[in-house]
Amino acid sequence: MDKDMQEVLKKAEVLIEALPYIQKFNRKIIVVKYGGSAMSNEELQKNVIKDVTLLKLVGFKPIIVHGGGKEISRWVGRVGKEAQFVNGLRVTDDETMEIAEMVLGRVNKRLVTMVQELGVRAVGISGKDGGLLKVDKKYADGQDIGFVGEIKEVNAKIIYDLLEKDFLPIVAPVGLDDDFNTYNINADDAACAVARAVGADKLVFLTDIEGLYKDINDKSSFIPRITASDAEELIAAGVIGGGMLPKLGNCTSAVKNGVNRVHILDGRIPHCLLLEVFTNEGVGTMILRDEDKSEVYEVGK
Repeated sequence: MDKDMQEVLKKAEVLIEALPYIQKFNRKIIVVKYGGSAMSNEELQKNVIKDVTLLKLVGFKPIIVHGGGKEISRWVGRVGKEAQFVNGLRVTDDETMEIAEMVLGRVNKRLVTMVQELGVRAVGISGKDGGLLKVDKKYADGQDIGFVGEIKEVNAKIIYDLLEKDFLPIVAPVGLDDDFNTYNINADDAACAVARAVGADKLVFLTDIEGLYKDINDKSSFIPRITASDAEELIAAGVIGGGMLPKLGNCTSAVKNGVNRVHILDGRIPHCLLLEVFTNEGVGTMILRDEDKSEVYEVGK
């Protein structure tokens, strides 16, 4: 068999491997939290948007919840302020809130444009639209960090309406409190809240790390699959630290509140989303429900 034919057959095998996953997740909701380095590189940005658009075209119902932290910090610096963080949360005064909302709005519409360039209709909204994300003021260990919101309610009807009309919703993490003050929301928190509210089958975090490790300095300790309770044990044992701690807490909370699967992927890997969803091996860490513990050791998702 000549080399060209082998290449063609390889492509066919890839499609056949994807088929059971396409069947399994047809019409299922997948929430993709998009942020980190994958947002700062235009090539990676295009790859992520292509992946999400493909998921839509093969029958998934994707929702993108995006951040914009690095871009916000850049603009805060441009007005002569220094970005401050407490426990990973941005200290957000009036001026910073104004900058954050402006930047997130720009990011939102850029993502909408990229999706629509690929032939899929997208609608960009912030948590303020239609009361999508209602918040209370959030404190960091009792410390006032300004206009940072803790989500208390999600109006899922808005998302359902958009999905039903065949739009791809793209959500910026900004919300309102009961007095209609504007609050910045941690994008991971927003993605989890949206995923829980719409009963997503999958919640995917595109991050700057490959996934979970028992020991971050030992690459052989990579964890491809883990149950929510086992992940909580790792947190309690102090195995997980740094910026991964709140993210993993969000993941386990999502799984224990109705989300079927949570995936932590390295957004810097081109097409990581397709590799995780449509191949037997996957490329990141998958967190599953305790009752699916047997699948931790199986091939396939």
